[in-house]
Amino acid sequence: MAIDLNEQWFRDLAELRYGATPKRVRALLKGQTVLDTRDAVLVYEPRRVVPWYAVPPGDLHLNLTEHDPSPVPDSLPPVLAPHHHNEWHTVPGTSLHLDGYGEVAFRPDEPGLGGRIVLRWEPFDWLEEDEPAMGHPRDPFKRIDVLRSDRHVRVEVGGSTIAESCRSMMLVETGLPVRWYVPRADVQLDALQQSDKHTVCAYKGVAAYLSAEGAPDVAWFYPEPLNDALPVKDSICFWSPARVYVDGEAVNTSMPGQ
Repeated sequence: MAIDLNEQWFRDLAELRYGATPKRVRALLKGQTVLDTRDAVLVYEPRRVVPWYAVPPGDLHLNLTEHDPSPVPDSLPPVLAPHHHNEWHTVPGTSLHLDGYGEVAFRPDEPGLGGRIVLRWEPFDWLEEDEPAMGHPRDPFKRIDVLRSDRHVRVEVGGSTIAESCRSMMLVETGLPVRWYVPRADVQLDALQQSDKHTVCAYKGVAAYLSAEGAPDVAWFYPEPLNDALPVKDSICFWSPARVYVDGEAVNTSMPGQ
């Protein structure tokens, strides 16, 4: 029987998933290396769409104390957004705390993980080999495609057209709605103001945001994108409450994921 891979992805979200990584992984706390391992495993807790690193306890140099995990609500959405209530664990296990920081790790009871400890991303700074990593571990089953497109893209904010282009970039990212990045020359920049908001993407970098009248943080751009996102450097992408039309048809502008 044929398998719809998108449907399979959603079905598997209900399970604890893990996979080995060939990368050397290091974590630093206040400039000091507290983890250095070549035996990390990527772990996706049920309902979570991004992974964390699970590491052998012998490679982690922290004095951690055991605690009961935080209670989890009886009713949870089928998908938990990245960084949404990371203290909620959807498998049995033990919460591990570091003095002054609270929970920084979790030890699932799952025997397949070989006793490894899942580290929270914060408060650490991370290296994959010698490259800094941001946001969360990079998922080997996720990728980005950026394609030039001559489709007609039009953006409305508050009922007025604020951008229109036939030379946008189509960014296709696994598990997210297609994003349309419009060149700055095709955007009414005088209708936008710089916002204080910033978000981090493990694959694209740090996004800066723009606001319009009555529509705060309605658009974002990447001033210094990471390698996969270099083609969209400084181009502008809009999301709800903006309305984006591609060849006259409305497209999905929802979050999560910028």
